[in-house]
Amino acid sequence: MATTQYLSNPALKINGVDLTDQCTNAVVTFTKEQLENTAFGDSARKFTAGLQNNTITVTLYQSYAAGETEASIYSLVGTNVDVIVATTTAALTTPTATAPKYELVQAYLASHTPINASLGELSTIDLVFAGGALTKSVA
Repeated sequence: MATTQYLSNPALKINGVDLTDQCTNAVVTFTKEQLENTAFGDSARKFTAGLQNNTITVTLYQSYAAGETEASIYSLVGTNVDVIVATTTAALTTPTATAPKYELVQAYLASHTPINASLGELSTIDLVFAGGALTKSVA
């Protein structure tokens, strides 16, 4: 069986702002809640898919320049936004079967850490976007 290698270098847009150049980590988690539908007389537990319960978690370098991390994120706390993570920069606009993009629509951002600083280290922040419907685009 043939194998392929994937070198991670994803692209990121949050609320329409491309923050790829500030992103160091992105995790897309696609979940459908597990609902039990076992009934009397069944000999084993049975389950069915429930609502989506998705998250996108990103790690960004903190930057206070106009149009960068802080300016783009601070006002989004407590709101629903669209987040796009693509496997490549090109896939943000033209996804393919081998370079898909994932869009979490109306995800909620509960918190943001405006300052996360340690002496002699680059400042980074972690953001968790929860909820919303996840779609995968390949064309």
